[in-house]
Amino acid sequence: MGVLSVLILIPLLSAALLHFAKNDRVAKLFTLVSTLVTFGVSLVAYSQFDAGSSAFQLNEKYEWITAHNLSINYIVGVDGMSLMLVLLTTFLTVIALIGTWNSQSKQIPNLMALILLLQAGMIGVFCSLDLFLFYIFWELILIPMYFIIGIWGGERKMYAAVKFFIYTLAGSLFMLVAIIWLGLEAAKVTGVFTTDLMKLLAVSRSLPLDVQNYLFWAFALSFAIKVPLFPLHTWLPDAHVEAPTIGSVLLAGVLLKMGTYGLIRFNLGLFPQASINNASIVSTLAVIGIIYGALVAIVQTDIKKLIAYSSVTHMGFIVLGIFSMTREGLQGATIQMINHGLSTGMLFMMFGMMYERKHSRQISDYGGVAKITPLFAIFFAIAMLSSVGLPGLNGFVGEYLTLMGAFQSTVLHSWWYSILSSTGVILAAVYLLWMYQRFMLGPVTHESNRSLKDLSTREIVSLVPLVIFMIWIGIRPMNFMNVTASSLNALSDSLTGKTEQPKSDYQMVAPKVIVK
Repeated sequence: MGVLSVLILIPLLSAALLHFAKNDRVAKLFTLVSTLVTFGVSLVAYSQFDAGSSAFQLNEKYEWITAHNLSINYIVGVDGMSLMLVLLTTFLTVIALIGTWNSQSKQIPNLMALILLLQAGMIGVFCSLDLFLFYIFWELILIPMYFIIGIWGGERKMYAAVKFFIYTLAGSLFMLVAIIWLGLEAAKVTGVFTTDLMKLLAVSRSLPLDVQNYLFWAFALSFAIKVPLFPLHTWLPDAHVEAPTIGSVLLAGVLLKMGTYGLIRFNLGLFPQASINNASIVSTLAVIGIIYGALVAIVQTDIKKLIAYSSVTHMGFIVLGIFSMTREGLQGATIQMINHGLSTGMLFMMFGMMYERKHSRQISDYGGVAKITPLFAIFFAIAMLSSVGLPGLNGFVGEYLTLMGAFQSTVLHSWWYSILSSTGVILAAVYLLWMYQRFMLGPVTHESNRSLKDLSTREIVSLVPLVIFMIWIGIRPMNFMNVTASSLNALSDSLTGKTEQPKSDYQMVAPKVIVK
């Protein structure tokens, strides 16, 4: 058994063992240890990864469904992009657990089991190299997140949970049809129905262009809902507002990245010509989402809803970078996935800490909080400035590269995408700085706020690692971008220079697999 299978199995087995936990504290400690071990194993995977190669690595293959001309197998592997997202998942789960340690008081073993099940599903999504296996993990994530929102959420929790579930499930059905279609096309060529990504890479390129377009949109719809891309974003504010803090952190930090990851891995990988043909449509929706999300965020009075709409804006930048199909755009999109997970995850977690003290999401119920909780104000300012894109912090790097990639893209054929989307950077400063001013600065507007307590040692411990990575990425981004450079550069070159018959390692080199 390889390191990637261990990464998936640890949280799965731990979730099953929590069935026997009767004590809340034991359940929390067991979950924390499990996530720490999982994070440690992900670091082992990182140490074994060769960043100089664009091929998939750490590959494993086990036979699964092979009867009656079927070839559906358990195949996992990672390139630089998926490895970074696995590391983000394992890291952020640990941080979220520590930061929200006391935020829930009911059915703790059940909540911890669902968090572990969610983590296993997210890791599985980023590692799967078989489309059927990918779909299993993709759908698996619906279950724990539905119950996390529906049981531990706010007043309108069931509405938000059902809306999240229906949106994601409806989009996934189109992807399932596309997977079956690709498998049947593979059967026409090889005589075997297969969902092996490496085999389907060649099959998909031999399809008529109109068929590729249909399949492109079937995948894109599912991923666009998860991103979420305008106008499919309406489930996100409800889910974020009603979800418990740990649910909001993982939803913003990791789950949204599943959509952008899918766009790169499957849309660009399987249907390069259709991706080029539809790039302007998707990029236009991304730019609309950037501006729309920012404008709606400005008028919000609910802090969680404001942060949720900021995610619509930031994810729009990522999609724009992806469909620029340039090296800079793809690198910027990938590093921005990490940046958004850190900064927005921290914003949600910090407001969750304040919500435990005040039990209000309304900005008007605060004011002058920095005078009472100075440490909280400092950490919140760092997360806010990271989200704004202040030079020297991580957010600047991703936004700069995505805008540069879109500006010089030969696929988009227009620099207006960059010009218009850059207004989102300005608007982000407006709604985030204005929110910080009303929330933190000025006189204390409510006497009851004078009893608010500043950050505890546990809360500081959970926030410091996030700040370290924000500064590290902002000052030395190449330490992280070098991991993804080979695979993303190969993908970009195949799209912009060798569209008809791509021969890059990223797309055409089959993984060396272990069959058991």
